[in-house]
Amino acid sequence: MKSAKHTKILRRRRLPTGAIVLLLAVTTSALSAWTYYDATTIPTGAYQLNYPANFGNRVNTPDDNPTTKQGVFLGRLLFYEPLLSADNSVSCSSCHKQELAFTDGVAFSRGVHGARAARNSMSLANLLWARKFFWDGRASSLEEQASFPLVNPVEMGQPLDVSIKKLKNTTFYPAIFKQVYGDTAITTNRMVKALAQFERTLISANSKYDRYLANNYQPTDDELKGMTLFNTFPDPEKGIRGANCSHCHGGPKNYLELFHNNGLDSISKDEGIGAFTKLATDRGRFKVPTLRNIALTAPYMHDGRFKTLNEVLDHYSEHVAQSPALSAFLQDASNIPGGRALKLTAIEKKQLIAFLNMLTDTTFTADARFADPFISVTKHQLKKNLSE
Repeated sequence: MKSAKHTKILRRRRLPTGAIVLLLAVTTSALSAWTYYDATTIPTGAYQLNYPANFGNRVNTPDDNPTTKQGVFLGRLLFYEPLLSADNSVSCSSCHKQELAFTDGVAFSRGVHGARAARNSMSLANLLWARKFFWDGRASSLEEQASFPLVNPVEMGQPLDVSIKKLKNTTFYPAIFKQVYGDTAITTNRMVKALAQFERTLISANSKYDRYLANNYQPTDDELKGMTLFNTFPDPEKGIRGANCSHCHGGPKNYLELFHNNGLDSISKDEGIGAFTKLATDRGRFKVPTLRNIALTAPYMHDGRFKTLNEVLDHYSEHVAQSPALSAFLQDASNIPGGRALKLTAIEKKQLIAFLNMLTDTTFTADARFADPFISVTKHQLKKNLSE
């Protein structure tokens, strides 16, 4: 939206495109961030990360990057900052929209100059506990992860030294970096640390399922039956029906740190972690995503091939492709004696979706602490101006 606005003004002035886009992007962002910076006092001190006890304390925070209020403040600004992209049109938030649980609703995200990413955008909920990032697990910390999209030619596409130069040329970022790190130096290390700090605060812990686990919500009959199916491995010999989901998506955070080939193709075009290990048994193996807010994060899978949860359940129920790399958890899991497919009924799929909808956390997707600070300030200023 910002780029469209800039383009209109640019035509009227008939000036060189690149120079004007850059100038207006810097100016707009500078004014917005200056207001944000000036309108509030930057909080300082240790940031208190609040989460339920059943989420556990095995968090992934490096000793040299403790989470602070001022670091989160800066990281939030950078997360929504289009100056970090080559054409000043894309920020982290372009592919990770809060209202969609920090996904973007398309199979392949649009990056700078209209380019498309190679994989579907992953949700950013509850990263505090994660130890591997990206579908292929190439990064082992949020700090390491943060630099990839900044320089990727089809995502934000800008060398880090150029991003640093742009931030230095603003009137406000050097001052904010000083608030966070003690001096005005802007470096790659400091940028990714601040981004990581903000991302660690994106905690989703108030879905119906969370409230059920805390004895504060009574599920419906369909939700309870869906929950039972979700957590049950089928054993047709004993008359036990199940959907076999919790092996990979179990626990209070609906996520386990696993990589699996989930039978999308007999020969996967995308090698997944097999591209790194070169093992046939790793071909098409991808990180298991969280199911937290799954109703909001369509389309699904690493390539966004399924548009609905019904299509996802149809896949696991009837269409899992056999291959040497297929997850052991999916082999021979069936509700039919001797079967090789789950064969869920239509009613069971409906009950599973009822349970999956319990994982939606609307307080997370509406939390003002995670919202675009520039827009938030604009609304705040507008309301203030109207009341004066």
